[in-house]
Amino acid sequence: MSDAALAIPAETAPSESDAFIAAVLDRMAAVLAPENGPYPLHEPRIGGTAWDYVKDCLDSGWVSSVGEYVRWFEEKLVETTGAGHAIATVNGTAALHVCLLLAGVERDDEVLVPPLTFVASANAIQYCGAHPHFVDIEPVSLGVDPVALQAHLERIAEMRGDVCYNSQTGRPIRALLVVHCFGHPARMAELANVATRFNITLVEDAAEALGSTAGDRSAGCHGRLAALSFNGNKTITTGGGGAILTDDPLLAERAHHLTTTARVDDPMAMAHDMVAFNYRMPNLNAALGCAQLEQLPELLDSKRQLAARWREAFAGLGGVRFLDEPSWGHSNFWLNALSLDPPYAAQRPLLLTALNRAGYHCRPFFTPLHRLPMYQDQPMAPVPVAEDLAARGFNLPSSAGLI
Repeated sequence: MSDAALAIPAETAPSESDAFIAAVLDRMAAVLAPENGPYPLHEPRIGGTAWDYVKDCLDSGWVSSVGEYVRWFEEKLVETTGAGHAIATVNGTAALHVCLLLAGVERDDEVLVPPLTFVASANAIQYCGAHPHFVDIEPVSLGVDPVALQAHLERIAEMRGDVCYNSQTGRPIRALLVVHCFGHPARMAELANVATRFNITLVEDAAEALGSTAGDRSAGCHGRLAALSFNGNKTITTGGGGAILTDDPLLAERAHHLTTTARVDDPMAMAHDMVAFNYRMPNLNAALGCAQLEQLPELLDSKRQLAARWREAFAGLGGVRFLDEPSWGHSNFWLNALSLDPPYAAQRPLLLTALNRAGYHCRPFFTPLHRLPMYQDQPMAPVPVAEDLAARGFNLPSSAGLI
C-alpha cells in the first residue's frame, strides 16, 4: 500500500487545537481522576463541630441576629486575622457597602477599583451613589498595579486642599478598593503608599482572601477597613455571610450600629437614630462559621496541597501557565487558575467545553466590569493587563475536599 493511501484525510487528522486540549485533559486527569468526578469549581467542606454548633443554636431558640455564636464568631475572626475588630454581616456585599460608607464615600464620589473582580465590588460603590473608576492590574497577583495606578493619578489627579479630585470629571476620588483576586494578595505596601500620597482612603475587598497574607499581615488588615465573604463557595462558609474588619474602634462601633438598623441601646424604647441597614449576620449562620473557623488551618493546608498538584501537573506544558502566589505574600488559593499563552487564547471556549464535558467544572475569569452594560460609561484608566488576562484565564476545581 502506498504512502498516499495511508495518509489521514485532512478533515479527520487531529488538529493542533485537538492535541493541546488532549494534553490539558491528560494533566487534569493526573490530578483528579475523571471517573471520580464531576468536580465542582468550589464546594464547601463541612465537618468537625458544625452539626453540634448548629443544633445547639437551634435548640437555644436564638437563631436570628442576636446570639452568642455571632459574638463568638467575631472574636474568632479577630483571633484568626489579627484585625482589631470584626463585625459579622449577612453577606460580603453588605460588608463592602458599609466599608465604603465608613470610608466617607458619598454620592458623586469616585472609587478606584480593578475591573477584573466579582461584580459586587462595583455594585457596592453604586449603592453609595458613587462611581467606580477602573484601574489596571498587574499580572502576578491580578491585584491593582501600584505603578500604573500612580502614573494614572499623576495624569488626572488634582489636589484641592487635602482632597483628591479627578480633573477630567471634577469629582472627588474618595477611596481605593483593592481586591485580592482569587485569594492572591495584592501589593499592599506599595498601594498604601500611593493612597497616602493622594490622601485616598484604602479599603480592601478581601472577600476571597481569608487565610492569605501580604507581607507579615493578613489580607484585610492593611487598609482602614476590609470586607470578607463567607458565601457557600468561599474557603469557609456560613451559608451566606460576610464581615467588616478594622483596627479603628470608632469605625467598628459605627459599623455595628449601621448593620443593626441603628437601633438605640435603650431597653425601654424601640427606637432608631438614623437610616441604617438590616445587615447583621444571623446567629444560626454564625454557629456554622464558628465550626468552619476551627477547620480553617486544615482547609488551607488542603488547598495548598491541591495548588501544588496543579502547579506540578502543568509545569512544562507549552501554551499554559499556572497562576502561582506572589513573592510578597501567601495565597489561600481560593480559586486556582491557568492562563493560556496568547497563541492559544482563541481555543479557550473549546477547551472549557471539553473540560466541563469531562466533569471538570472550569470557568473563564470574571468579565471585566467596564464591559458590563451598567458600567460602560464609568471613568477608567487604560486597562490592557486586565483585558488581556480576562481573555486568556480560567479557573480550575479548587475545593478543599479534593485532597
